[in-house]
Amino acid sequence: MSSLSSPIETDRLILRTFERSDVEALCAYHALPSVQRYVFNRTRDEVEVATALSVMREHVSLQRPGDIITLAIVRKGDRKLIGHVSLQWSDATAGQGEVRFVINPSFAGQGYCREALSAMFDLAFDRFRMHRVFVRCDGRNHHSIKLMQQMGMRLEAHYREHALFQGEWDEELHFAILDREWQRSTKVKDFPHRQRVA
Repeated sequence: MSSLSSPIETDRLILRTFERSDVEALCAYHALPSVQRYVFNRTRDEVEVATALSVMREHVSLQRPGDIITLAIVRKGDRKLIGHVSLQWSDATAGQGEVRFVINPSFAGQGYCREALSAMFDLAFDRFRMHRVFVRCDGRNHHSIKLMQQMGMRLEAHYREHALFQGEWDEELHFAILDREWQRSTKVKDFPHRQRVA
């Protein structure tokens, strides 16, 4: 079964499935205009955030292409939820996965995103034996672009004015990395053996 049996721990973080009680902490960042500018699921108030939370609570396993695992990013020290990260199984034949992430702006610039993404890349490559992982990024999100570069990902595509959002043309960048290119920095103790999603 391709699901998580326990949370993933890194040096400073716990990555776990979402709980109903997370709605207030999720609302604290998810509905912010600065966050909404970049996320795929739009939310405006606590009711819409609660609906998004219900959806993310169902993202717990990868059984078939299209499935998603979404994990809350929680600091070990104070158990504060500061963001979330997800892995979607996008293609079975080619072993492709997509990682998405959101961080509370109050906790940006402290290395938490990189730590969480490293754990998710380990999950994709070690647990699910994916061949390639990619990340989509808004061309205006300079912090995320820098992070992708620091993690050794390469820019594979730049889509200019490919979609109209809130009256503006957006720029979408695609970064990717292969299994053999990924330098593992987090050893996930939750996975004693490697299992390919199939």
